[in-house]
Amino acid sequence: MTGADFSLWVDALISLLVLVGALLALIGSVNVLRLPTFFQRLHAPALGATAGCACVVLATVTYFSFKEEQFIPQAIAIILFMALTTPMVTIFLMRAALFRERQSSNASLPAANTAETDDNEET
Repeated sequence: MTGADFSLWVDALISLLVLVGALLALIGSVNVLRLPTFFQRLHAPALGATAGCACVVLATVTYFSFKEEQFIPQAIAIILFMALTTPMVTIFLMRAALFRERQSSNASLPAANTAETDDNEET
């Protein structure tokens, strides 16, 4: 089966998923340029890139599932990997930036929460 043998609704679904994925990634990328601080820039592409990549991967799963005439789930592992790793990477980047800003004595940032470490030392 070739791409020309797909029915119209399969072609439309694959095209829609790719276009939505590309649009979400573009919106996230444009927001990186628009937003002024690192902390604001960190949030915009994380959601847009993850959702955009998920749409493109779903289009890939749909295309190859119809091409092979059986469900091809291997590409869904990419969505799961991104859904698990993107929030963790975002948190690590934010913590590193907060640490760096606190080291440079930026008065606009809140102080580090030391109440948790005090409670842990008492036990």
